[in-house]
Amino acid sequence: MMKLEVTLKKSLIGRRPNQVKTAKALGLKKINQVVVKEDNEAIRGMIKTISHMVSVTETE
Repeated sequence: MMKLEVTLKKSLIGRRPNQVKTAKALGLKKINQVVVKEDNEAIRGMIKTISHMVSVTETE
């Protein structure tokens, strides 16, 4: 199964509440923090919500 490495690239300060909650739900708290998540529709949707704040790479 593919996994996604999600890295927070921009600050959560001043963002809309739903974007902050989405980042926290993904486990992202600090800039440059990396989390590895399973690749599924739910995670893809969360990433799409905060796509302007994160970078994503696919891993095995």
